[in-house]
Amino acid sequence: MKLWVGLGNPGEKYAGNRHNIGFMAVDRIAADHGFGPWRKGYHGQVSEGRFGSTRVILLKPETYMNDSGRSVRAAADFYKIPLEEITVFHDELDLAPGKCRLKHGGGHAGHNGLRSIHAHLGEAYGRVRLGIGHPGDKARVANYVLADFAKAEQTWLDDLLRGISDGAPALAAGDESRFLNAVSLRTAPPRSSAGTKAPKTEAAATAKPAPEAAAGTAAAGEDPRTPLEKLADRFKR
Repeated sequence: MKLWVGLGNPGEKYAGNRHNIGFMAVDRIAADHGFGPWRKGYHGQVSEGRFGSTRVILLKPETYMNDSGRSVRAAADFYKIPLEEITVFHDELDLAPGKCRLKHGGGHAGHNGLRSIHAHLGEAYGRVRLGIGHPGDKARVANYVLADFAKAEQTWLDDLLRGISDGAPALAAGDESRFLNAVSLRTAPPRSSAGTKAPKTEAAATAKPAPEAAAGTAAAGEDPRTPLEKLADRFKR
């Protein structure tokens, strides 16, 4: 059994915020893979489903970001899920928008949701880090993460969420490379090979190799006349 936690803040006011991309990720997984309806539980919203034989509990804490660990601890204790089977989906300022990386253990890098989980459970859980970019100035971070994604960001955001959903079965199976590959196929699909070859120049397209001299054609410096023509020319003189 696995516990996948999407981080965010509850309520319509925050629904479209960059800080809520974790909520968006688990919502997409639940919708695409036929998980059960969301229900209240463990200081949050819970949905359950399976990938093959693996049971997965999705959790969206409703304790607000800064107290996320209380909800995660409650769910983990009830289901008796060990820390290494918990994966947290969260926004990541230090990754470019649309990038996705996996991490196990380590620090919280100042993320208040992770800080709270660290305090309640320790640091040895997995993370799916979802890049939202950095505003460039530390003083602007709070307003930046609590602002909605801009219209111009919707395309890469949708691609990222689709990729996460595509790769969810692989993540449940522990195949992290296949999970990241599924995300990459959505966010950075390989370009078609069509049209990648350098176009021929007009000269190259129309020029034909010079044909070899046809049989019977004289080489440079030789008399081009046939023997009969040579004989006829002698009698003309």
